[in-house]
Amino acid sequence: MGVVELFRMDVARWLRPGRFAEPAEVSWGRAALLIYRHMGLRAVLAFRIGQWFKGVGVPFAPGFIQRLIYRRYGLDIVIGAKVGGGLYVAHPIGTTLAPARMGENCSVIAAVTVGMRTEHAFPTIGDRVFLGAGARVLGGLNLGDDSKVGANAVVLNDVSNGVSVVGIPAKPVR
Repeated sequence: MGVVELFRMDVARWLRPGRFAEPAEVSWGRAALLIYRHMGLRAVLAFRIGQWFKGVGVPFAPGFIQRLIYRRYGLDIVIGAKVGGGLYVAHPIGTTLAPARMGENCSVIAAVTVGMRTEHAFPTIGDRVFLGAGARVLGGLNLGDDSKVGANAVVLNDVSNGVSVVGIPAKPVR
């Protein structure tokens, strides 16, 4: 899937907050209005542009864009990360995203950290995952599809598909 299609999925997430709109519903006018209104979407647009530069092999541009995103939006995101379409970053300031892979239609609320723990291993995040405000997902673990991580939870172990976790360390809830 190309960068334009991925970003179209990102914009579709902003059309109907909390639900998944179809990328076909995204027009240029709607996209421009949403980009103007939402800092999180502007940060994701810059990330997708950095991905494009990396994909076509332009030297220095991905690193420059990564630093620009950090300075301008407060979002520390690795340009080389494999992130599916439909990325929703509600409040980018103070958020760090360094996954091994992140699936489609993931929601990141605010001040979330996704990254390594004690060794050079990064989380793999499934599709339609929700990461609540202040959540920490650390180490070479797997977050299954449709899982939810509560606010301020610290995830140090794998989470199965469809499971919600809360607490420090994070444990499943019913």
